[in-house]
Amino acid sequence: MREITGRHVLFFTVGAFGIIIAVNVVMAWKAISTFPGLEVGNSYVASQEFDARRAAQEALGWSVAVGHERGRVRLSITDAAGTPVEVATLSVLIGRPTEARDDVRPEFTFVSGLYEAEVPLARGQWMLKLEATAKDGTRFEQRFDLMVAG
Repeated sequence: MREITGRHVLFFTVGAFGIIIAVNVVMAWKAISTFPGLEVGNSYVASQEFDARRAAQEALGWSVAVGHERGRVRLSITDAAGTPVEVATLSVLIGRPTEARDDVRPEFTFVSGLYEAEVPLARGQWMLKLEATAKDGTRFEQRFDLMVAG
């Protein structure tokens, strides 16, 4: 068995830190090269568009209630007077908040003032992203959390 000298310890230490630094450099390069760093070209314009969309959505006066019972998801969309709203278009994404594996986009039907779809959901936390268009063309978007009991 050989004796460990100061030179051995130096080579080991430099080698270990060299590997760590090389991995960090590669990871940083990958992160920078795959993400441009911009969500929008002009954040001021994007904020103005967001505010305009939000104001138009709030002017609709809609309220939405979400429920899941016996394998069916029900959406109740009502106006400010409490009258059920029949929308021009409706798209709903249902999935887990942390992964996309269980995502589904069910087809809802408008029955007796409610939107219903057959969606068997396992126990646990789910989220719904609702996108609807009013008959006047106004977009309505909202996200909901849904807890499904066993």
